[in-house]
Amino acid sequence: MRGGLMPGFDAFLTRLPYELAFGQEDPAAIVDRYYTPDLEYHNDGIVLDRQRLIDHAGPARKNARELEIQVHDTLIDDDRAAARYTMTVLTRKGTTLRIEVQLFARFASDGRVRRVDSITRTVQP
Repeated sequence: MRGGLMPGFDAFLTRLPYELAFGQEDPAAIVDRYYTPDLEYHNDGIVLDRQRLIDHAGPARKNARELEIQVHDTLIDDDRAAARYTMTVLTRKGTTLRIEVQLFARFASDGRVRRVDSITRTVQP
């Protein structure tokens, strides 16, 4: 992976969700650290842009109590990467959500993500 702005693909998968859900930093600054401004995030047929990702941090910060991410597989090749991981979220109401994620990313020359295509499936804890 190129550039020095983004902390790396592993951090993108594991640290970014923690920063958005539990961080004190402005969500826009977090999103900008990992993504390019012209980001396209395709998740289960829904396209999210930069602002929609920023807006997602509010509910995540309000509802998430704990978060665990288990990365099962990753593959990185030049400006492309793929990952298979499981995200488990314990909500403030005590509900546990377990989400399996298949993610494909494309990087900009500075190392930040410019496009994501992902498919998720919620499974029983």
